[in-house]
Amino acid sequence: MQREIDSFISYLHNVKKTSANTEMSYQRDLKKVRAYFEEQGIKDVTEITERGLNGYIRLMTDENFKPATISRSIASIKAWFHYMANEGTITKDVSIALKAPKIEKKAPDIMTTAEVNRLLEQPSGDSPKEIRDKAMLELLYATGIRVSELISLKTSDVNLNLDYITCSDSKKERIVPFGHTAHEAIVRYLEGGRDSLIQGEKSDSLFVNCSGVEMSRQGFWKLIKFYTKKAGIEADITPHTLRHSFAAHLVGNGADLKSVQEMLGHSDISTTQIYASMNHNRLRDVYAKNHPRK
Repeated sequence: MQREIDSFISYLHNVKKTSANTEMSYQRDLKKVRAYFEEQGIKDVTEITERGLNGYIRLMTDENFKPATISRSIASIKAWFHYMANEGTITKDVSIALKAPKIEKKAPDIMTTAEVNRLLEQPSGDSPKEIRDKAMLELLYATGIRVSELISLKTSDVNLNLDYITCSDSKKERIVPFGHTAHEAIVRYLEGGRDSLIQGEKSDSLFVNCSGVEMSRQGFWKLIKFYTKKAGIEADITPHTLRHSFAAHLVGNGADLKSVQEMLGHSDISTTQIYASMNHNRLRDVYAKNHPRK
């Protein structure tokens, strides 16, 4: 069974050009599937039945896995079986009838503008590290890009003449503008911080760690947690919180959804519409609290 999993992951990597995080997610899910069936005495994928797959999903439900986790596992199973059916490894795709549980869409956590300002004011020193941290936080909130996109930026991806960055992945490329405050922070970093961190080494990464190599996701998470605590913000702030806040603040100040969708890189505008719904809910609350004939 591991052979079929390895073949599928190789297909994702070489043909579909999926990200390393996506491949790790599939591997993790399918490793659990394999372990479950091997415990049942099933070691050949051709012996897995629809009933067997349903049994695995029921087990996840009984063990109180979150609906989102179950849905992701089902997606992994379906993609794996679809691949094996196309390759002729199996004669029938027994995963077709699997249904993901309904997931209640939770409104994303949004920072207030005051909280954002407090957070972005924290790295205020003159050390190369704080200058870099300031630039990273300002650019993240100015553009709403994902943390993976932030740490993957190259110096050539930044246009300081027109104030925009270019974000690329294996499927598409998008242009995201940024404002004067982020511009100043980036210029200060490029002129007074980056060279000290690189220490004479050659690198095309825009943001580097104290060893002069590309910043990691974990490194940036620690950075944002540090400044959140320093700012006295009790909420659990993540890089994605700044992305949500960027979008919500734009929509709340009148930006059209289509433009916000393009900046965020959402393939479907329905994903972006949650920020409009949040704004409508806020307006209803304001009305309910303040209108004399509510």
